[in-house]
Amino acid sequence: MNKTTRLSRRDFIKLSTNVLFGLSGLLGLSGLIRYFSYLPATETPTEFDLGDVASYPIGSRTVRSDIPAVIYNRQGEILAYSLVCTHLGCTIENNDNGFACPCHGSQFDRDGVVLEGPAQKPLKRLRVEVLENNMLRLYTG
Repeated sequence: MNKTTRLSRRDFIKLSTNVLFGLSGLLGLSGLIRYFSYLPATETPTEFDLGDVASYPIGSRTVRSDIPAVIYNRQGEILAYSLVCTHLGCTIENNDNGFACPCHGSQFDRDGVVLEGPAQKPLKRLRVEVLENNMLRLYTG
């Protein structure tokens, strides 16, 4: 006699439920493993060599998108401001009146002062150091 066993509805639903719970448990476990094995991105540099002081003549305004920062030479005093918006961290863009944030429309004058919100704080002033060999170094940290 050939005996075939048929799976009842109750057994099928029970088996299906167990398989689904098992798969969702594995999915949750894999997410947990990914969470605990997260490696943060490498630290971004905080010091940048800007080159020779002569590269920034008196009265100049140089936008450096690689940093991002703007460097001014005002009567021999080298100043730098961050081009990261103080509202949500977008990189702001250069315009005729100063700077504008493309994300939410904040406006800053050439000295980083907020002209129009939603940003509340002025742009961060960065430290610039003149080294012994007349080279400039910018510190963002």
